[in-house]
Amino acid sequence: MLNEIEHVKCLIIGSGPAGYTAAIYAARADMKPVLYQGLQPGGQLTITTEVENYPGYPKGTQGPEMMEDFKAQAERFGTDVRYGYATSVDFSSLPHKVVVDENKTLTADTVIIATGASAKWLGLESEQKLNGYGVSACAVCDGFFFKGQDVAIVGAGDTAAEEATYLAKLCKKVYMIVRRDEMRASKAMQHRVENTANIEILWSHETKEILGTKTVEGVQVVNVKTGEERTLKVTGFFVAIGHKPNSDIFKGWLDMDETGYIKTIPGTSKTNVEGVFASGDVADKIYRQAVTAAGTGCMAALDAERYLSAKGIH
Repeated sequence: MLNEIEHVKCLIIGSGPAGYTAAIYAARADMKPVLYQGLQPGGQLTITTEVENYPGYPKGTQGPEMMEDFKAQAERFGTDVRYGYATSVDFSSLPHKVVVDENKTLTADTVIIATGASAKWLGLESEQKLNGYGVSACAVCDGFFFKGQDVAIVGAGDTAAEEATYLAKLCKKVYMIVRRDEMRASKAMQHRVENTANIEILWSHETKEILGTKTVEGVQVVNVKTGEERTLKVTGFFVAIGHKPNSDIFKGWLDMDETGYIKTIPGTSKTNVEGVFASGDVADKIYRQAVTAAGTGCMAALDAERYLSAKGIH
């Protein structure tokens, strides 16, 4: 099959809040953006049910519906939204080259990366089945729905410790499931967890099964040292074992931190390669919220527009 080549002024890779916001701004600036949705059109919000913390939705909304709203708004201004995902890139010369679905090459004056990050999961069937129905990978997003209830969280790093203490403010009881007999979290975070009365740490435990048919009703845990099992009566189960940024195809081209998050010049969305901008969770391991992703999507489009202007590309 012939590899067709198409040139675009602004190519956006990814379709979460960052990608679609970048598209809205780029389209309104007459940059004629082409957006490829990636393997998970709409990003992580499509596996979220209730979204109550995004401004402008006073009654809350469903994650998938919200992403459809974002998409419709991007298309309204002329964004060319396409199915497909970027499989390789070549940033060695201008214009940049991006291969989509392994068979179509695009050359682009500017590239906005909004490929997001994926939560790491335990790999249990019950975890996937109840994802969005009591199982969550974001305590800040979903903790509110478990006010006054008993919940469990699995993880031992700073994020898990932070999310456990966040949940402890809202929930009656928080079980923290830690696989080893120590935490990876910083000493300050460990002290915070240990000094929170309604957090119970289950050392040397791992999750065997999440119980419930339609929603979470409990969690079966096992002591890895003794083999003893117990069932925790909880209505929420939070996974905080880390996120993996979807940045593999940019390795070797873009500067990243040790875990693969793309580095940007502070206060901008600019990467170390001219004309390539990063936005959303692929470049943010701290906040990871829809609203912050949208904000950086806006920054990326404005940075790209200024870059084109300075280059005299109209």
